[in-house]
Amino acid sequence: MNTNYTLGSFHKYLGWITFLAVTVSMFFIFIIAPPDVRLGIVQKIFYFHVGTAWIAFFAFFIVFIVSILFLMTRNRNYDVIAMASAEIGVLFTTIVLITGPIWGKSSWNAWWTWEPRLTTTLILWFMYIAYIMIRVSDMEWEKKARLSSVFGIIGFINVPIVFMSIRWWNTELHPVVFGEGADQTGGGISDTMLLTLIITVITFMILYFYLLKKGIAIGHARYKLDDIKDKIKNVM
Repeated sequence: MNTNYTLGSFHKYLGWITFLAVTVSMFFIFIIAPPDVRLGIVQKIFYFHVGTAWIAFFAFFIVFIVSILFLMTRNRNYDVIAMASAEIGVLFTTIVLITGPIWGKSSWNAWWTWEPRLTTTLILWFMYIAYIMIRVSDMEWEKKARLSSVFGIIGFINVPIVFMSIRWWNTELHPVVFGEGADQTGGGISDTMLLTLIITVITFMILYFYLLKKGIAIGHARYKLDDIKDKIKNVM
């Protein structure tokens, strides 16, 4: 494993690209996109809520893929990527769970309800919190990496359940915006709102890769520190 991982100049450029993308997204969300007729300005949360939800799913998908690769190869680099992506996924899922109740209070007049989408998302969040607790436990690294890889693979099963929950259980509280009905056209949003949502999702995707690169660098530094500790213990 290469423990001399550095962020490099590309990370600096990625930081500026992220900053620019965030600025453009804020402009579209608060200036270009029209407010919702029924919810007003609160509807702006929709872009953060949906955007972070999709990137959280993507982050857990990466955990799923690299966990399989780790079990096949025992390459620590995959383990580092899994940990970094899981942390970002939890961060974005936390934002989803914060923005959801704010939306719910305006739309349903309740901060929380045990409807399928919210409930399965909360379960997903607890599963990856448990994943991170395994990662920070005091256990031999390879055993910890194997256990967390299995957990990362199993945990991803809940992602399609979260996505399909409002279709399977036909909840009336959480609307299906896209892909509803026989023609799969969904409830739909205006072209301007759709464009704003696409820009927001792209922005969160860029932010994901920016944070992932930082997370990988921190993960390599952790392993390097552990190696130094092991050498000191052996000397003593």
